[in-house]
Amino acid sequence: MNSIRLGTALFALLAMPAFAAETGNVIRADGIRVEPFRDAKTIATLSVGDKVQIVKKNGGWLQIESSKGKGWVHMLNVRKGDIGKRSGDIGGLLGMASGRSGTGKVVATTGIRGLDEVELQSAKFNETELNLVESYAVSRSEAQSFAVQGKLVAHKFDYLPSPEVSPE
Repeated sequence: MNSIRLGTALFALLAMPAFAAETGNVIRADGIRVEPFRDAKTIATLSVGDKVQIVKKNGGWLQIESSKGKGWVHMLNVRKGDIGKRSGDIGGLLGMASGRSGTGKVVATTGIRGLDEVELQSAKFNETELNLVESYAVSRSEAQSFAVQGKLVAHKFDYLPSPEVSPE
């Protein structure tokens, strides 16, 4: 009898999802999508401050459940945890949006690593690499032609305000 209970408990543990549900808050309005793709059908819109349950992660996307629906949102638009319980200053949100949150000295954003102090101190001018980078430059007309071919549309947006830095 004990081996049956043990087997049932083991099955229950193995059947549990690897990702435990977490709560989060929307920090930038976003559409809830049917699939984790920018061009997927939008079924509802989340507003800043909406609470969500994070069910699963897939690359840069979170599968969420909210009072407005269930689906996928971009992970940069949701902050894990309860914002209401934090100190309330906007600096944390700006830091997260700019990739400068945390206590480490490395600055990073999604997929990009910054340089630390040692790397900056040992940096040297490399004319060959500079010429290589400059060789990738295109003219304004070439860029516009590329955009037309790709059916790209220009969107203007406001930048985030500069965070206030307190003297240390």
